[in-house]
Amino acid sequence: MSLALKVMVTGAGGFVGGALVEYLRGQAGVDVLRCVRDGDAGPDDFVYDLLGKTPVPSLQGIDVIVHAAARVHVMHAECDPLPAFRAANVEGTLRLAEAAAASGVRRFVFVSSIAVNGNATPIDRPFTASDNPAPHDPYGVSKFEAELALQDLAERTAMEVVIVRPTLVYGPGAAGNVQQMLKWLRRGVPLPLAGINNRRSFVSLHNLVDFLALCVSHSAAVGEVFLVSDEESVSTPRLLSALARGLGRGPRLFWVPEALLRGLAAAVGKRGWAERLYGSLVVDISKNASLLGWSPPQSFEAGIKITVDPSVRNSVS
Repeated sequence: MSLALKVMVTGAGGFVGGALVEYLRGQAGVDVLRCVRDGDAGPDDFVYDLLGKTPVPSLQGIDVIVHAAARVHVMHAECDPLPAFRAANVEGTLRLAEAAAASGVRRFVFVSSIAVNGNATPIDRPFTASDNPAPHDPYGVSKFEAELALQDLAERTAMEVVIVRPTLVYGPGAAGNVQQMLKWLRRGVPLPLAGINNRRSFVSLHNLVDFLALCVSHSAAVGEVFLVSDEESVSTPRLLSALARGLGRGPRLFWVPEALLRGLAAAVGKRGWAERLYGSLVVDISKNASLLGWSPPQSFEAGIKITVDPSVRNSVS
């Protein structure tokens, strides 16, 4: 009888990590171990703090680590957030990875970010996994530096490294722009976004965890960098319309010149927020199909339905 593959997921109390634990527990031959922050741990959980407030737990006997824990948010009081991002996302990641390599962990799957590639693309020129990284913010810089440190560790040790850069993740319980849009739509707020002609790649939570689960064991994933998104990219009006349909209503969109909207956003210090609404960020995931035989199993429409109403999870695909 073959032994189960022991997989530890860090950030298991979070949005992506928690969903991955649930998904892997449905896979035959996988023994899933949760790793969380101190204070969130149950009796069977591992505890690890990215800032070194707790020691690295014993990793003996673990075959694979999927590292989904990260510092994501910027505290407004910080004048220079980069040192804090580096402390968690670079130093905290490498401390865990070095201990993993020393303990004989076979593979380390790192959940990075599309922010490593950059924050925008032309509609007709998507990011690819082979592009030169060009992060534009401290979070993206810290994720790129962590990737470099892990690739160097893989060259010095026997541990395999796989790097996955998701686009913006949506799903039930997600924070960020999608939830803000849902709030607007539920309140019936008229939105001046009808004239936006952009394209953005998103990834449903189900598609992301399905891909991460594949990277846990696929031999061709070793040493590779992957971008992951849904099959199709969508415009902001298309996203709003899909969310509104899930709520059983139509979006209240009207047209205002994009240049005027951008100018107003810049005037009130919301330039980055406006870029996420108006700009394009498209990725090419063809490498995932050609190398791993993977394509997103969940459609955009199905993912949006579950985001709006998690109770339909078992009735859509």
